[in-house]
Amino acid sequence: MDDYAQFIAKVKRKTGIDLSLYKEAQMRRRLASLYMKKGLKSFAELFAAMEKEPALWHECLDRMTINVSEFYRNAKRWEVLEHTILPRLLAENPRPNVWSAACSTGEEPYTLAMVLAKRLPLHRVSVLATDIDDNALARAPRFVQRTVACRAARGNEKKFFTKEGEYYKIDEKIKQTVKFQKHNLLADPFPRNMDLIVCRNVLIYFTEEAKRMLYRKFLTRSGREACCLSAAPSRFSIPACTVLKSKRRFFTEKNSSRRLLFS
Repeated sequence: MDDYAQFIAKVKRKTGIDLSLYKEAQMRRRLASLYMKKGLKSFAELFAAMEKEPALWHECLDRMTINVSEFYRNAKRWEVLEHTILPRLLAENPRPNVWSAACSTGEEPYTLAMVLAKRLPLHRVSVLATDIDDNALARAPRFVQRTVACRAARGNEKKFFTKEGEYYKIDEKIKQTVKFQKHNLLADPFPRNMDLIVCRNVLIYFTEEAKRMLYRKFLTRSGREACCLSAAPSRFSIPACTVLKSKRRFFTEKNSSRRLLFS
């Protein structure tokens, strides 16, 4: 077992995070740059240092969990969701069960809440937002963003933001529609009977095996008429699904009245 394999085995025992399900080259590079930055020479030295320094654990977890997100990421996908998919879902259930999986620092679930708020009164908007990273979950409810970085606040969604100096804050009424909760996407049980699952921050970093496992779990935990919006590459094959070309690479489950849609 090489140095990196020993490291990921120790991390899994300590945290439950299975780095073997992440693309190895990307993860190895990210973590190697961390230990070199700290003046260390190996993954063994990195783990030993992490055991002694809680702050280094948090920094390493941030590298592992890859907290990259933004409002309305790939805006065309959100337009399809808002104008094509949501009307059908809301016709089935006017109080949809909505889950933002691997939500990072909150941009995705807040985007979901804003999209839903255009079609529903706020008291019927509820978004479950989960992530494995405690730091991201701690930052998300206090979300603020610099003016230059917050494109959504300068567009059609500006009514959901308040500007304070160089920063934008999300309207408190939107914040109250989102419930943040810790969840390991690769290990923990999934919430059931979801009408809409959005997972766009992390799937591109997983191995093909991990993606297939997650899509199967999404499929079995979804409601009768469910939608899942993800950032998986279009070439990815989902055995139980066929492509709906007219829906911009969304997918539908074969031979079933229940649909699970991906983008």
